[in-house]
Amino acid sequence: MARKISNRHKTVATIAAWLVAFLIFFPILYTIITSFKSETEAIAGFNLIPSWTLESYSEVQSQYNYFKPFMNSVIISIGSTILALIVAVPAAWAMAFTPTKRTKDVLMWMLSTKMMPAVAVLFPIYLIFRDLGLLDSRVGITVMLMLINLPIVIWMLYTYFREIPVEILEAARMDGAGLWQEIWHVLTPMAVPGIASTMLLNIILAWNEAFWTIRLTTTNAAPLTAFISAFSSPQGLFWAKLSAASTLAIAPILIMGWFSQRQLVRGLTFGAVK
Repeated sequence: MARKISNRHKTVATIAAWLVAFLIFFPILYTIITSFKSETEAIAGFNLIPSWTLESYSEVQSQYNYFKPFMNSVIISIGSTILALIVAVPAAWAMAFTPTKRTKDVLMWMLSTKMMPAVAVLFPIYLIFRDLGLLDSRVGITVMLMLINLPIVIWMLYTYFREIPVEILEAARMDGAGLWQEIWHVLTPMAVPGIASTMLLNIILAWNEAFWTIRLTTTNAAPLTAFISAFSSPQGLFWAKLSAASTLAIAPILIMGWFSQRQLVRGLTFGAVK
C-alpha cells in the first residue's frame, strides 16, 4: 500500500514538473512559432498553427546583418567571462582560504551592488565611457559586462572553493608551491566543475544583458540584444520579424545550454553532498 502511494506521489510530482516546465518554456515556444507566421497572421492573434513561412527570417537577414551582432555577442560574452575569471579566482581564493573579520561583509556588499537599479548609475557611466572613447566599442561593453557580473562570479567561486579541503593547499605549500602555482596548478584543477558552471552562467548572463548593451552601443559593437531592439520602430512593432530576430538571438544560447546542462548541473551541485 505504501509503495502504491509512493508511486502515485512520484507520478503526480512528475506531471507537475512537466507542467511547470511547459509553462516556463511556452513563451519561447510561441515566439518560435510566431516567427514562422506572416505579419498578418502574427497581428491577428493567438494561433498555434502558422502558415510556416520563412518570409520574416528572409527579411530580417536582408535588412540587418545577423552575423555581425552574433559575433559581437560571442566576443563580448566570452571576453567578459574570461576577464571575470581572471579577477574572481584570486579574489575568491583570498576570501575562502585567508578570510578576515570583514570577509562576509565584503561579500554581502558586492552582492548588494546587483540590487542597485542600473538606471541610477547610467549617466555617470555614460559620461565615463564617452570621455574614455569606449562608447560603441567591444572593449568597453566587455569590461562593463565583466564588472556587473563579477559579484555573482566571485560568490559562486567562493562557495566552490570553500568545499575544497585546506589541507591540500597546505601540502602544496610544504612542497614549495608559490602563490600562483597554488591557485592555478592545485586549486583551479580541483574546482573545474564549479569554474565551468560559473563560466556557463556568466556567458548566459552576458549574452542576455540588454540594458547596458542597448545604451552603450549603436552599430559597431551592438550584440544580439541590440539587434532585437532594432525591430521596434515609430511605425510600431512587427511581431513576426521581432519573433524571428528573437529566435535567432536566443537559439545559440539555448543550444549551448542544452548540450552543457549536465556540466551546469554538476557544477551547481558541486560540494553539495559530502
